[in-house]
Amino acid sequence: MSNLQWPELIIFTILFALVTVLGFMAARWQRGGGLDHLDEWGLGGRKFGSWITWFLLGGDLYTAYTFVAVPALVFSAGALGLYALPYTIVVYPIVLLPALRMWSVSRVRGYVTPADFVRGRFGSPILALLVAITGIVATMPYIALQLVGLEAVLRTMGINGSGFVGHLPLLIAFVILAFYTYQSGLRAPALIAFVKDILIYIVILVAIVYLPSKLGGWSHIFDTAAAKLGTPNPTTGKPAGSILLTANNQLQYATLALGSALALFLYPHSLTSVLASRGRSVIKRNMVALPAYSLVLGLLALLGYVAITAGVKPLTNAATGKPDTNTIVPVLFDTQFSSWFAGIAFAAIGIGALVPAAIMSIAAANLWTRNIYKEYIRKDATPQQEAKQAKLASLVVKLGAVAAIILLDLQYAIDLQLIGGVLILQTLPAVALSLYTRWFHRWGLIAGWVVGIGWGLIMLYGIPGAGGKQHFGGSALPLGNLSILGWHPFSGSQVQIYVGFVALIANLLVAVIVTVIARRMKVFNGTDDTNAEDYHADENDKDLRPIGAH
Repeated sequence: MSNLQWPELIIFTILFALVTVLGFMAARWQRGGGLDHLDEWGLGGRKFGSWITWFLLGGDLYTAYTFVAVPALVFSAGALGLYALPYTIVVYPIVLLPALRMWSVSRVRGYVTPADFVRGRFGSPILALLVAITGIVATMPYIALQLVGLEAVLRTMGINGSGFVGHLPLLIAFVILAFYTYQSGLRAPALIAFVKDILIYIVILVAIVYLPSKLGGWSHIFDTAAAKLGTPNPTTGKPAGSILLTANNQLQYATLALGSALALFLYPHSLTSVLASRGRSVIKRNMVALPAYSLVLGLLALLGYVAITAGVKPLTNAATGKPDTNTIVPVLFDTQFSSWFAGIAFAAIGIGALVPAAIMSIAAANLWTRNIYKEYIRKDATPQQEAKQAKLASLVVKLGAVAAIILLDLQYAIDLQLIGGVLILQTLPAVALSLYTRWFHRWGLIAGWVVGIGWGLIMLYGIPGAGGKQHFGGSALPLGNLSILGWHPFSGSQVQIYVGFVALIANLLVAVIVTVIARRMKVFNGTDDTNAEDYHADENDKDLRPIGAH
């Protein structure tokens, strides 16, 4: 740590201290009742308006890892890294109506999690448990990856030691996060999101205007990136990437974008932000306004090409001795900006790690409390006991995320996030499709989940990665390697496809087949008490009642 960048570190620390104060103050912000009720602590009292929800969802969906990983992927592979753009554009029209319906049903029934809806819809604690476990498992590595973004910033500022001492600043940051999240609940990240998003917008707008003018303009930047990415690797003889998609990765690009769009609002933290809003009109306005973040993300992604032109080299991770490509954007800011503005940029990324990490830990805690603790451990838990259990669970989740970063190889943690995306996508039939139809049988959905999860993991296990890694090396599967009970329908094809998309198709096929069999055999399908189709709100969102009721 002898090369500490003191001006940047001081500005980073001041802004970090500011959001810490806001986090503790949030406990009294827009407070209705006490925070000893899960609705108040875990959903902010369900009364966030349009602006708060916009910042909360933006801080939730556009994370610190996104801000460092997307340009890093563009830096390494080129056009493939831009898949985040179409998926963050198409996701909002896709989820608008399901989000409205989920909000309406949850408001009437008092649901806090997607597993609550599944439990009420099918009367099946087993299916609800599977959805809850999937949500928790898929969210855990997502929280850990916020630390990846924060660590990339800390390394760039000179905090790049190995062992426990090297991780100590990160540990301190998340202990502080744990305390104010415990005290303030969802209100803390909602309030901090204002600061985070303002900083992000300032940094990106300055970067996208200043850096190209300094480096010879966009035409020169694209030409340099095309030449660099198209140069064959001395070891493999193949180019690292291209600024245009190739015949082999176009299908992967499309299925990854669509699969990611379908999965995004299945994550429990995304639905937590939706359920915290005070009305359907708030959700509608946000689905219209949130693509503004996609514009910023697109500008940010282009910084990967800017970094190539600037000759940026990733820092070496002192713990592993390997280059850390996640440091591309921080190093670009460090070398091209003045120290004081680089400090602001680092604070924007660092605070951008705290907001989603807090929301994710709260969402995972809600799942544990409502769908495992209350369902299987203490059925008679009071609202106060639920809130206390959720607070404790949120601490455990954060501790687990920090432990994952300290104990696991960094690249392995990134691969875990890819696995998480494939897993959460398998809850789509039970959570999203069941908002619109009662046709699926609960045993069909359970069987589909088992096949989707199982086959998805098998395919992921067989994908090699960089550096000689044999398993779990990514989510892109060559069609030639696709095996269906020993049958290879696309033998020899090098065209790639997203594993999660293939697993979801298998999930749906099995769910349909088992449902048809169960219905013909007249197998009991549980008690449906949610009436998802029957609830609507009036123009002011003040009256939720069954259609036809007067």
